[in-house]
Amino acid sequence: MSESKFHFVAFSGSLRRGSYNTMALHAAQKLAPSHITITQEDISDIPLYNADLHTGHFPEHVAYLVKQIRQSDGVLIVSPEYNYSIPGVLKNAIDMLSRHPDKPFDNKAVAIMGASIGQVGTARMQYHLRQVMVFLNAYAVNRPEVMIAKAQDKFDEQGNLTDETAKKQIPQLLEALATLSEKLKAAG
Repeated sequence: MSESKFHFVAFSGSLRRGSYNTMALHAAQKLAPSHITITQEDISDIPLYNADLHTGHFPEHVAYLVKQIRQSDGVLIVSPEYNYSIPGVLKNAIDMLSRHPDKPFDNKAVAIMGASIGQVGTARMQYHLRQVMVFLNAYAVNRPEVMIAKAQDKFDEQGNLTDETAKKQIPQLLEALATLSEKLKAAG
């Protein structure tokens, strides 16, 4: 792979202060190879999607996020699993962003990872999110799958990732996202 520079936009699927997923996103920013930068964007201000309200006019923050995604080389989504699936706040954000006429996820490289206090580390959420990405014509990185199980034991008191397996996998995931992004640009 060339040493091109890549800029990724990232979202945490959790709004909770002290979220393990936001901590994992920050870990990805720290662990990113030198040719990759990651900017975290906030989805907390996205209103509930309503076609009656948002067919022709989108809130300013949504338009801003659409622009950020379109200008990025890829998207990193770091999310917990709620009730075996995608958290409502993340699903709503994706639904709202995907309705914008500029279709920010179309032909976009996407990487998914997550942290959970459970045993399976967001596996079900990740597979559901992959299904959503298929409909949006986005392309998800297949490997590695970064699923941080028992997250309460994988971060220190300052929110730093301590799990050695995840620390190895995250840079690999980011490199895979860069490679996928490069392939999509070459094909497009």
